[in-house]
Amino acid sequence: MNPIISARELADRLAAGERPPHLLDVRWQSGGPSCRPEYDAGHLPGAVYVDLEDELTGPRGTGCRHPLPDPAVLGAALRRAGVTADRDVVVYDGGQGWAAARTWWLLRWTGHPSVRVLDGGLAAWTAAGGELTAEVPAVAEGDFAPEPGAVPLLDADGAAALARRGVLLDARAGERYRGEVEPLDPVAGHIPGALSAPTTENVDAEGLFRPAARLAERFAALGAVPDAEVGVYCGSGVSGAHEVLALAVAGVPAALYAGSWSEWTADPSRPVATGAQPG
Repeated sequence: MNPIISARELADRLAAGERPPHLLDVRWQSGGPSCRPEYDAGHLPGAVYVDLEDELTGPRGTGCRHPLPDPAVLGAALRRAGVTADRDVVVYDGGQGWAAARTWWLLRWTGHPSVRVLDGGLAAWTAAGGELTAEVPAVAEGDFAPEPGAVPLLDADGAAALARRGVLLDARAGERYRGEVEPLDPVAGHIPGALSAPTTENVDAEGLFRPAARLAERFAALGAVPDAEVGVYCGSGVSGAHEVLALAVAGVPAALYAGSWSEWTADPSRPVATGAQPG
């Protein structure tokens, strides 16, 4: 199943009225306040707000800025939102796609069989003529019980090993990969052996994913092809999930190093590389 859904396709699904998907609004601003006020002002009809910082992220303290949530906490949040194991889920955010992709990945990692991201998010929905509402839906309690491990997850040692034997992609901006700047973490640079593949290059000027063939061509140039062992990291596991999603669109399975650079650099014994990648 295509892991993304267009605004037009979603509108058709909702209009059909038969078993519509659960809609999750996960709008988020990195370093900013909750986007709940934006949700209250207007959201897709039937959508329930889920907070990335409070419900989709675990307690800080390991060095990672966005640790994985406790499955019990995650499950409670998703059941409150009405999520059931036997019904499709569509996730959207304000348009950047990072928060939606992180939620998509969490649901896939914990075993939900059918999750898709609204391509282009809220902006694409309104551009296609989709309506918004301020009405908060009354949803029945869901039954989804997260069971982590359904898709591959890397830890720091696993990421280091994969960079040596396979393809490890760094989804951050190129200047952060090269170590020229580091606005968030204590050390600049990248995991030795990783290749630069900025998440921003996965989408066009409107924030829509590039065609699958274009994405496949981009990743193949880095050695990330369907039969390769591929992993992704970013700063804290959010934009990296977007890269995993882009790889899925291109037909390339990939593991996420969820702790990412923030966790990597929290241990001063871990090696750091700087400069442009070979070739």
